Amino acid sequence: MKTMQSKRLEGLSEKIFLDRYAMKDADTKNTKVGDYVLVLTKDDPKFPTKEVGEVIAREGKKVKVQLRSGGIVESNIDQLTLTVEKTPDEMWDRLAKAMASVEAPEKQQEWTEKFRYILDDWKLVPGGRIAAGAGASDELTLFNCYVIPSPHDSRGGIMETLSEMTEIMSRGGGVGINLSSLRPRRAIVRGVNGTSSGAVSWGGLFSYTTGLIEQGGSRRGALMLMINDWHPDLMRFITVKQTMGEITNANLSVCVSNDFMKAVKEDLDWELVFPDTKDPDYNDKWNGNMDEWKAMGKSVIHYDTVRARDVWHTIIESAWKSAEPGVVFMEYYNQMSNSWYFNPIICTNPCGEQGLPAWGVCNLSAINLSKFYDEEKHDVAWDELATTVRYSVRFLDNVIDRTPYHFEENQENQQAERRVGLGTMGLAELMIRLGIRYGSPESLEFLDKIYGFMAKEAYLSSSDIADEKGSFKQFDAEKFLQSGFMKNMTEAFPEVGVSVAEKGMRNVTVITQAPTGSTGTMVGTSTGIEPYFAFEYYRQSRLGYDKQYVPIAQEWKDQHPGEPLPAHFATSMDLSAEDHIRVQAAIQRWVDSSISKTANCPADFTVEETKALYELAFDLGCKGVTIYRDGSRDTQVLSTKDKNEDKKEEAPAAEEAVKAEVKEEEAPAKQEQAQMTQITESLKVDVDKSTEKIFDKQYKRRPQVLSGATYKYNTPFGMAYITINDLDGYPSEIFMNVGKAGSDVFAMSEALGRVCSLFLRYGEHGQKERLLIKHLKGIGGSGGIGFGPNRVESIADAVAKALEVHMDTIEEQGSVAPAVSPSAPQQAQTQAPSAPAVSEHQVPAAQEEEDDLTAGPGSLDLCTACGSASLVNMEGCKTCTNCGYSKCS
Repeated sequence: MKTMQSKRLEGLSEKIFLDRYAMKDADTKNTKVGDYVLVLTKDDPKFPTKEVGEVIAREGKKVKVQLRSGGIVESNIDQLTLTVEKTPDEMWDRLAKAMASVEAPEKQQEWTEKFRYILDDWKLVPGGRIAAGAGASDELTLFNCYVIPSPHDSRGGIMETLSEMTEIMSRGGGVGINLSSLRPRRAIVRGVNGTSSGAVSWGGLFSYTTGLIEQGGSRRGALMLMINDWHPDLMRFITVKQTMGEITNANLSVCVSNDFMKAVKEDLDWELVFPDTKDPDYNDKWNGNMDEWKAMGKSVIHYDTVRARDVWHTIIESAWKSAEPGVVFMEYYNQMSNSWYFNPIICTNPCGEQGLPAWGVCNLSAINLSKFYDEEKHDVAWDELATTVRYSVRFLDNVIDRTPYHFEENQENQQAERRVGLGTMGLAELMIRLGIRYGSPESLEFLDKIYGFMAKEAYLSSSDIADEKGSFKQFDAEKFLQSGFMKNMTEAFPEVGVSVAEKGMRNVTVITQAPTGSTGTMVGTSTGIEPYFAFEYYRQSRLGYDKQYVPIAQEWKDQHPGEPLPAHFATSMDLSAEDHIRVQAAIQRWVDSSISKTANCPADFTVEETKALYELAFDLGCKGVTIYRDGSRDTQVLSTKDKNEDKKEEAPAAEEAVKAEVKEEEAPAKQEQAQMTQITESLKVDVDKSTEKIFDKQYKRRPQVLSGATYKYNTPFGMAYITINDLDGYPSEIFMNVGKAGSDVFAMSEALGRVCSLFLRYGEHGQKERLLIKHLKGIGGSGGIGFGPNRVESIADAVAKALEVHMDTIEEQGSVAPAVSPSAPQQAQTQAPSAPAVSEHQVPAAQEEEDDLTAGPGSLDLCTACGSASLVNMEGCKTCTNCGYSKCS
């Protein structure tokens, strides 16, 4: 079978490929002239920078590297990543051979060629672990994510779960844990004559440990925590992220039953219960499965009766505020699951697309639908798609026998059910080429057709493999065909039912729709099943901060210069939230596992609209739902106490920004500490005796009411609102609103405001303000916004500019008053205490319009891989639009 040789990748795609998926030589002593390498060009402990280049000279450990982006750098071989594979062709050869190696000897050459065919030109894009590990190492797992059993309800059981989680994460795997097996808060613990701290507190332990692995490992840990709707700690779980610091390194979802949804619709009461821990079989038989416990005739303790609609409203309101918790309709999930009769689904992986039993694993790859557009017929290349689907199922089935297993339980479970997850990427690009607008009624018909077609071909392929190699060990044809999914499948495609009944089934599940953030970015197409985030975006390069277009949009622009993009070029925020859910439901019909999908909502989306959206998802047959309301993090209320305990009156926002005034504050977050240290050190530069006198005077306490002005500046991190309040006619405090609450940007800007406020409160006026301006002005970040005098280099630079305008106004007019000069780069307005005035940093209208392109679903945050403000919420995961980093892959 003939293959097409690919061209060498370029730019970000090449960097992602070489850094994450290409085979490496761990011994850089082998470096020689002509080798392609990744060279460390910025040795920053948090945000190191690597560039692609070719070694042009070597002397001992010293090398010279010609960078692909231009220029020559001198380096050391210890700062190189030596890539054995330079192009995707070499990786495809390795993967095809590795996956064919588990075939019978006489068939290995045949399947090497067939696997090479589907890998060629990125028709099949293997999951990250498969791409990096298959054929490269006998130690690297080819599975991305795991669900481990619910913790045994004992100190030893919790520690065992913690150990298993840590071991998996240290190898780069994500973990899902259902906490419902743990006794509720204040439940009696007889062994220590005390009470339990509850399931949620132990979730905090798992979250904290995940954070440690994030800091110490080469790859972030990813954690999903879930709880069932009957658990007495349910309400505390739902609202836990509104209490600062309890659970910060985990995604949260509530497992919702059909009965609970019925109680919501009929406005019934709902009981929160837990097994009787005094039962003699409790320690041996309780595993978190309430149905199983009741079926054994075991007693259950009633803890509370609540109104189902009140619980539902709390879930909805919390999701509206901060996008969490998500909801998984777990009872419905198990009714649809092909493993319903032997292996119940208890949790999902961190991104939510793969529901798994205890010790289940993710085995994922994605078909790149953008490669199946038949330009001549203006249609899908159906025959080629069918071939690719069928070969891809066998490719993933072979992964199960090719991967090393580091946990015996994983091997036993996976080889008994042979769960695989074939998904897609490039859907949005294919639909644009076909002229179909994502989310339209026409698109729903198309989605039903193409995903039904792929599901049919995938199941026929798995059945054919079973005929050749045998079905999965737990296969029971009669029970398998009774699952909700198979009833739908055999009704639409009777030939699938006939084949399964006669030949069997090789894999318990076959289809999963994963995010594909990093791999999709590498390939250069739309990720997962999502629409494009935006067609225009900004990228920082050595040539500056410039606007770029998604390739398919650039292609259209080149062919139609000066014309706007047509209506079928839809981005995620062009769609209604209902459009997102209807697309998810249309695809879910043909997915036997689940889907990673986020319904993006506008900022003014209401709680009632959110409620309607969640209920629509349930009614349409979605297995779960997650929304992100643009700007939602701004409304999240953070406190240092549980919201169910005694509440204290919240302080006004201005006072919150300067709480350090008289009482000891809570220890700042890592980001705040780093920012405060940087600013403090900056202020120490060139401090002479006259400067020291500034700090000789007593600290000025804040009165109840202060007036000032709020300045609006566009920064590389989004729009900043900088409030400067005056005391005795001069600035005495600065606080800022930048980014979303809970983000790194928000934390660092708050820290900067606090430090500046402390600095302004000491000493005499007139000198210290100009000193602060001097040391903040011109500080650069990952990229600037604007041009000439209007250019803003960073948040610190924006503060300096706002303070400079504020001081100029004070000195010219004697107080803060509206600036009337049309040539002034900034307008300051008098601010009444109860209604802060906002002064906009004046930029050309066209530039303001361009700046708005950076706004969108998820809002920009700092990427922990490259340090740029390019991290957005996409497909239920955080993905960097600059370097391709994805938390979930």
